[in-house]
Amino acid sequence: MPTELVFRPVPSDVGDAAALVAAMLAEMRELYWDVGGSGGLDLDSPDMPKAGPAELGPPGGVFLVGYRDDAAVCGGGLKRLPDGACEIKRMYVVPEARGQGVARELLHALEDAARAIGYTIARLDTGPRQTHAQRLYEREGYRAIANFNDNPVATYFGEKRL
Repeated sequence: MPTELVFRPVPSDVGDAAALVAAMLAEMRELYWDVGGSGGLDLDSPDMPKAGPAELGPPGGVFLVGYRDDAAVCGGGLKRLPDGACEIKRMYVVPEARGQGVARELLHALEDAARAIGYTIARLDTGPRQTHAQRLYEREGYRAIANFNDNPVATYFGEKRL
């Protein structure tokens, strides 16, 4: 049985967090290779919602890295939205840790972090090729809402009261 995850806040552009973000960006680029012109989807392009170190850091945000036996196995962040809600961004689980409930634990840790900052509403989005993510969000209580962040690629937008 896998050991328990331990979550630590880490700036999204440093160490394990930066490696997880880079892996997630590469996976999304490949998954959506035919979106956004040559080279696939670029989540950091100007037409995409911002989710860099400034957004995913204090005071309104955080990036968490989940460790199992001192190995970074997942990461994700949250940022403040203009209306006072938060948005969960950059969720990623390393391939070898998938199918073990790690994404659900990461989502719960991010929701706990959001509550600790003072948020009462969390929002998120996902694309058409990530139906597994949409199913997770729906199982965890997110309800479908309108496009809140002008993401041109996402097809599911969810919200949950924390």
